[in-house]
Amino acid sequence: MRSAVFFERDGVLNLVPSGPRCQVTPLTLNEFRANLAAEEPLRELKSAGFLLLAATNQPGLSRGYQSRRELDLMHGILRQRLGLSDILVCPHDEMDSCPCRKPKPGLLIEAAFKWHLDLDRSFVISDKWQDAQAAHVVGCTSVLIRSPWNGSGHHDFIVSDLAAAVKKVLQLQVQALCPTG
Repeated sequence: MRSAVFFERDGVLNLVPSGPRCQVTPLTLNEFRANLAAEEPLRELKSAGFLLLAATNQPGLSRGYQSRRELDLMHGILRQRLGLSDILVCPHDEMDSCPCRKPKPGLLIEAAFKWHLDLDRSFVISDKWQDAQAAHVVGCTSVLIRSPWNGSGHHDFIVSDLAAAVKKVLQLQVQALCPTG
C-alpha cells in the first residue's frame, strides 16, 4: 500500500484573497492563480515516494455559480504545475449533508480505495480545521499551516508555511522508517 499527502486546494495549492470571514474561492480561470512556491516542496514529497492528491470542497458547483469546465481547467493547471496525481472534489453545499464534504472523510476514503493507500501512513496539509478533522477520523496525520481558519479542533501539528509543512512530513516519514530506541 502507498502513502499519500493530501492538500487543501484553496490557500495552499492556489492563491486566494481573504475576505473578513473566509477565503474567496476563484470561480473562473481568470481569477485562478496557482501557488508557484509550492512546486519545489511538492517535488520533494514526490521524490520521497508520496502520492500527491488534493481534496477540495467546491460548493459553487451545486449552487450554480461555478462551471465544471472552469473548475476542470483550474485543476488541469494544478496537475501540470504541481505534479498532482488526482484532485478529489466535493461539489455539495453544506446543507446537502453528504459524506464527502470536509470535515467528513469521504474524499479521503474514496482516494484510499482508488489509489490503494495506507491512510495511517498518509498526511493532510491544509490551512483549515475541516481538513484536520477529516484526517483525524481516518487516521492520517494533519499538518496545519497557521491561518485564521485553523479553528480549535483536533490537529497534529501547526507550522508556519507550506515549506515547513513539507519538512515536517519528511521528518515524520524518516522517523517512521528509522525509529529510535
